[in-house]
Amino acid sequence: MLTSKDRAQLRAQANTLETTLMVGKDGVTQAVAEEADRLLTARELVKGKVLETALMSAREASDAICEATGAEGVGCVGNKFMIYRFSPKCQQERNQTGRAKRKQTPKSKADPVGRGARQRRMAAKAERERRNQYFKEQAIERSKERRRQSGE
Repeated sequence: MLTSKDRAQLRAQANTLETTLMVGKDGVTQAVAEEADRLLTARELVKGKVLETALMSAREASDAICEATGAEGVGCVGNKFMIYRFSPKCQQERNQTGRAKRKQTPKSKADPVGRGARQRRMAAKAERERRNQYFKEQAIERSKERRRQSGE
């Protein structure tokens, strides 16, 4: 079951995909279902199109293909639709190429802009601490002075 975030991410990925599955005037036939199954095994995410001569909408075609292949509908826009099914074959390829889990690239400490910003922040922090220490000492001195004056 796909979450709404998963669907949004898959829709974003589908924007750059070419339409590889066509549903013609005969609708969703056995041949279309087999082709969809083959494409889902190879790619996981498939973008399809329902031709104008077909007597069904993109949503109906998507639902029929999903039922026949065990896939999940990602979205329908106009006469195009996107379907998704997890593929162990694609997962193996991702594991081999190291794309299974992408870690965020660490920010380089050699970055001169970042280094300058860090240095400015550290200098400002040191200045604040120095000022705070000065005012704290002044407050203590005033307190001692008041005690001396009130005690005399």
